[in-house]
Amino acid sequence: MVKRMVGPGAVSAAALARQVGVSQPTLSQWLREANKLAAMTPPPEEKPVGPKKWTPEEKMRVLAEAHGLAGEALGALLRREGLHEGQLAEWRAAAAGALSQGTKEAPSGALTAGQRRRLAVSEKRVKELERELRRKEKALAEAAALLVLEKKLQAMGWDEKDSGDEDDAADETCEK
Repeated sequence: MVKRMVGPGAVSAAALARQVGVSQPTLSQWLREANKLAAMTPPPEEKPVGPKKWTPEEKMRVLAEAHGLAGEALGALLRREGLHEGQLAEWRAAAAGALSQGTKEAPSGALTAGQRRRLAVSEKRVKELERELRRKEKALAEAAALLVLEKKLQAMGWDEKDSGDEDDAADETCEK
């Protein structure tokens, strides 16, 4: 019910109360409790702030696009890519140096086959752990909602022990 009161297409507590037959104050309390739980969870890791890490392929793409450009056209390209003219000059010098040396080695940024495999395995493991974390967070939220519901029911005078005694008495009557 909390999910129906948050996010896109959210329903107000009063409207939901009319739909499901649970009082509006109870629904509002559940929403407050869910918000408290959400506030206790750590925020997702943010992307590191700093300069973009450019791959050799991206650098070559930008160098190819910048080849022959000058003035406003070059400025527009640099703004679109988020670069400074000095970076572009450094990349040109590095590319020219690599060509003049005639190296046939893989660029320092390239990964070997073993490194790519390890990276793929690590990425798969991260996805599995993230999926498990989401599942556990959902289970925790559900358990918290159930505890809140149980407290509300107890506050209203309903007790699980009382309902169990009535069932036992009904069973004994049926057996006789």
